[in-house]
Amino acid sequence: MTKKFIIENLKTLFYALIIAILIRSILIQPFFIPSSSMEPNLLVGDRLFVTKFSYGYSRHSFPFSPPIYNGRLIYSNPKRGDVVVFKTPADNRTDYIKRLIGLPGDKIQFIDGDLFINNNQVLKTIKSKNQVMFCGNSKFNANLFDEKLPDGKSYTAAYRIEQSFKNSDVYLVPENHFFFLGDNRDCSKDSRFLSEVGYVHKNNLVGKAQILFFSSNPRNGSIIKFWKWNEILRINRFFNKIK
Repeated sequence: MTKKFIIENLKTLFYALIIAILIRSILIQPFFIPSSSMEPNLLVGDRLFVTKFSYGYSRHSFPFSPPIYNGRLIYSNPKRGDVVVFKTPADNRTDYIKRLIGLPGDKIQFIDGDLFINNNQVLKTIKSKNQVMFCGNSKFNANLFDEKLPDGKSYTAAYRIEQSFKNSDVYLVPENHFFFLGDNRDCSKDSRFLSEVGYVHKNNLVGKAQILFFSSNPRNGSIIKFWKWNEILRINRFFNKIK
């Protein structure tokens, strides 16, 4: 009886594990925001649901990126402005989350602090001035702008008031690659840094960030401190759609 009981429970655990892997690989996967690179839209401590089916499937859709297939199945083109989780080209292992700015063939450039796509300046309207922003454990003052991409997608971007990223060479996005930026422009390691991130191949896309389902502020303490939940939990961010 004991042996049969153990075998049946092991089978149940095995089936549950297989189902969990399939859901994580094919449907949705939760992700945790560990850095300030997407502030003010995504904060450290946010938990997201990322849909794996949005852009089709590659080996990076599966846990540990097994080398079972080098292409991409059921591929759908991402849209400019999408918030995307991808594997960094540097190691094909680390997950990054950024906003898709440049499509294959696009020319991206910063001129005097303004973003240009294919020689056209991205419309930038001031939203609020002199806001305190985080970069790791340090703080800086930034102006927040509403940026509107050529396709009509709008979002909030933060630019440091002092020593902001001003000018760049022209980034020409290669075929089958994409160019990503963090919304916290002066606290983001993204496609501007060619040796560390650079252009991201379509096979490195993991999924599209869709829903912010939970958020806690780690600077105010761990969520296990339930007596401080009024300071730690950001309830107003629960189940918000990611723009």
